[in-house]
Amino acid sequence: MTSQVRGVQLARLLGQWHALPGRRRSPDYAALAAAIRGLLADGRLPLGVRLPAERDLAEALRISRTTVTAAYRELRETGHLASRRGAGSWTMLPGTHRVASTGLWTPLDDRDMIDLGVAALSAPAQLVPAARAAAEDLPRYLGGAGYHPTGIIELREAVARGYTDRGLPTSPEQIMVTSGTQHALDLVLRLALSPGGGVLVESPTYPNALAALSARRARITTHGLAADGDGWDADLLLGSIRQTRPKLAYVIPEFHNPTGHLMATDLRERLVGAAHAAGTDLVVDESFVDLPLDGTPLPPPVATFDRHSRVISIGGMSKPYWGGLRIGWVRASAPQVQRLAAARVGVDMASPVLDQLVAVHLLAQGPSIVAARRVQLAAQRDALVKAMADRLPDWRVTVPRGGVTLWVELDGPISSALARAAEEVGVRLAPGPRFGLDGTLERFLRLPFTLPTADLVEAVGRLAAVRYDLDRTGRPQWREPSVIA
Repeated sequence: MTSQVRGVQLARLLGQWHALPGRRRSPDYAALAAAIRGLLADGRLPLGVRLPAERDLAEALRISRTTVTAAYRELRETGHLASRRGAGSWTMLPGTHRVASTGLWTPLDDRDMIDLGVAALSAPAQLVPAARAAAEDLPRYLGGAGYHPTGIIELREAVARGYTDRGLPTSPEQIMVTSGTQHALDLVLRLALSPGGGVLVESPTYPNALAALSARRARITTHGLAADGDGWDADLLLGSIRQTRPKLAYVIPEFHNPTGHLMATDLRERLVGAAHAAGTDLVVDESFVDLPLDGTPLPPPVATFDRHSRVISIGGMSKPYWGGLRIGWVRASAPQVQRLAAARVGVDMASPVLDQLVAVHLLAQGPSIVAARRVQLAAQRDALVKAMADRLPDWRVTVPRGGVTLWVELDGPISSALARAAEEVGVRLAPGPRFGLDGTLERFLRLPFTLPTADLVEAVGRLAAVRYDLDRTGRPQWREPSVIA
């Protein structure tokens, strides 16, 4: 059954849809069509969704039906909408676009685009030698079927050793290797969350985690993080768990994506205690744990305080090493790992043996690789912060002590409009609302500092010009629609 978005829902997502950049205002229908394309581009309006009837949307936006009709016609002409008389109109992907690694659609020919939608580094120099060494190791596995649902023993031992070195004794039986951290999360949700189950997440949070939860039809509640300070309000977070008693809580305690916050030790301990009392399982995303900057000391892993198998930790190699190496893992109790492996067999059987061998060789060189990454990221972070201070001084940011992203507070609720405008000048952004549930967070923007310094500085220069153009856009003459939350 095709899902449908109602007029009031699309109006809420569109927000200030007329705030398009440019020295001359676009016609109303063109502005509306561009805003709907923007929602498709940043993933807040999925593909294959039936849009509201023209009259329904016109009433919700308080504009003429003629404007909506013309906007839908333009979307059909650009390949973003398919219509059938009497059946409605569905969102679709133009033939000249593809779905990028961010989950957003992007033009096929975008080689000159500065992509700030992806918070990931390019591959380290050690990857190719590691791949060659892995190929030499491969023959000893060729005599078997090649299916290892929990992962090859060498990699599970290496991952377990990493946890033990962090002060959390771990055996290989507590590790399951997955095809990336997102795959790890999906498997955990399949095992631990029934459709319609309650889940508590931070707001903002990782968009693909929200997508995974939506796919499980989870009932999502949120705990808001402050843009500055410590991020988490301990009393509100723990109170939310006690009051809502969710089946799961998904948290990113190390250099939170997107805010960069680091959860304090005492809150980690209290969080585990509250989860146990409420009957809540904690899914702890440790994607950025290897990337403290400026010598920042790391608190103990959240699972250190677990005495009742309430904490399931997930992590992987995408952020410190390379996203193209699809290696992730789950750390849980040994019985939980066995149940996860049983659930996995119905999905993908096992991760590629060759990729796992590459990961073994990279982890053996982990200290030197990660140390170089930290130096690189610190320099790029500082360059990005300085460029914003010079060109966009009204934007506020708390400099993170690790991770790969800045969570920027803009000088107005312009994130989506800015993202649409930036695309026109060759900068791809992930606007703030993509990191939330309800179309809010328009005052915020995530900026990763994973690209080379020259690209980051150039991107800020282009954004500064776009921001200037947004100020010069004519103001609308019609009344703003009310936001229905």
